[in-house]
Amino acid sequence: MGAFPVQDWLWATREAARAMPTAAFDYGCPRGSADLREVLAGYLRRVRAAAADPERIVVCNGYAQDLGLALHVLAGAGVRTVAFEDPGSPATVSAAASAAGLRAVPVPVDEHGIEVRALATTDARAVVVTPAHQWPTGVALAPERRLALLDWARDRDAIVIEDDYDAEFRYDREPVGALQGLAPDRVIAIGTVSKSLAPALRIGWMLCPPDLVGPLAEQKHLSDRGTPTLDQLALARLIESGRFDHHLRRMRASYASRRTALLAALAEHAPGLPVTGLAAGFHAVAHLPGGADEYHVVTAARARSVSLYGMSACRASRAAAPAQLVLGFGNVSERAITEGIAAVGDLLAGGP
Repeated sequence: MGAFPVQDWLWATREAARAMPTAAFDYGCPRGSADLREVLAGYLRRVRAAAADPERIVVCNGYAQDLGLALHVLAGAGVRTVAFEDPGSPATVSAAASAAGLRAVPVPVDEHGIEVRALATTDARAVVVTPAHQWPTGVALAPERRLALLDWARDRDAIVIEDDYDAEFRYDREPVGALQGLAPDRVIAIGTVSKSLAPALRIGWMLCPPDLVGPLAEQKHLSDRGTPTLDQLALARLIESGRFDHHLRRMRASYASRRTALLAALAEHAPGLPVTGLAAGFHAVAHLPGGADEYHVVTAARARSVSLYGMSACRASRAAAPAQLVLGFGNVSERAITEGIAAVGDLLAGGP
């Protein structure tokens, strides 16, 4: 979070406040500032290949509210079960589903993304996915799986909730286009500035199918009367000025350097350890040697003042096998990465 562009944000806030008309100090449209929605639509078309219409964007207070509102509206439309990726975010989705009166069911993920055939065996009419960079495995949803998922949605009269997680930070090629761009009538695409700027801003948005825009906007209005307008306008100024793109380029280079430091440290202190999920985002998945105890490795590392996170926390069953670790590097300096891996290299390599 120390990389937040404070000076750019202060400039954008001053510019927004200076030009803000008196009428803008009222509650405003429940879908959010028309100015921000227009800017976001252009940005998402340009960067994410999304079918982005400002009239079909609803601005919210971050991912949690986006997801909660979407599930609440889908429950009102007759959906009873929502599926989620496994491994994934079982606690987050299950809590939001429970609050909306829905049942949440896990669906396996493999090296190609969510297993659509397994999804089709459930009674779900909604599914939450991270197709650009799956959390936490890091795989991108394969082209054939994308098409199969959208076919499932059409056949089941279902909705895909696309969490555009880590989409801005890809290192091996241009970012994968948004799933929403292929089927805007079947996908609710959720985006936020939590990773690109900071979670504290609490700004997110939904690209909505035409028949869900009204219900989602109404539910947003009932929830809190709207996201703070000045912050919305500041974000609009930041994006349209080009400062947001400049910030992303700078951060992409910074994260790439940390990624390189992680790989170098692992090569030196845990040679041969398989690592995947590094094509994008801020974390990698380390596959521990056969017979390794995930809980033991995590506990032993913390005794050495190094925080490691087990994959078990991301599994619906909480199973610790196969033993894997989620290694985050987004908010850690290169020096800390190098020193931390050095301190636990023997544990990662299968030592005592």
